[in-house]
Amino acid sequence: MTEKATFAGGCFWCMVKPFDQFDGIESIVSGYSGGSVENPTYEQVKSGTTGHLEVVEITFQPEVFSYEQLLEIFWQQIDPTDNEGQFQDRGSSYRAAIFVHNDKQRRLAEESKRALDESGRFNKPVVTEILDAAPFYPAEDYHQDYYKKNEAHYKEDRAASGRDEFLEATWRED
Repeated sequence: MTEKATFAGGCFWCMVKPFDQFDGIESIVSGYSGGSVENPTYEQVKSGTTGHLEVVEITFQPEVFSYEQLLEIFWQQIDPTDNEGQFQDRGSSYRAAIFVHNDKQRRLAEESKRALDESGRFNKPVVTEILDAAPFYPAEDYHQDYYKKNEAHYKEDRAASGRDEFLEATWRED
């Protein structure tokens, strides 16, 4: 039996690879969720007029790879104190959020957010929203598995974003 997990962490290109290496992860689809327009295009979402966020929808086997493990990976990919976008990607479509699919996911997401906020790791509050799952629309084919299909551009874009420097400084073990 599989479940779905949906995470927004800025540019969806950077949110696929961290999850795409574990047993129990069946698929990761880049797409859009949380907005008011059916079947939005990338250009519409990027304009900030549809209300959608760039997300990844993960189909996983919870008995092999738990939702708690997914949450741990998610938090370590974002700046949870920034509600205006993520790293170089600014605007409403690049906000971080957790879209929960059931009450258990909501409870676990809220517990993990509270623990992170209380951890003292950040000098600002954790503001990442936890939202009810909304309709999910897969992104255009060229966005799927972007880190594999366009490796050079992916690496260049990620390097320019500031994401890796932030993550290294925030999560390295001293």
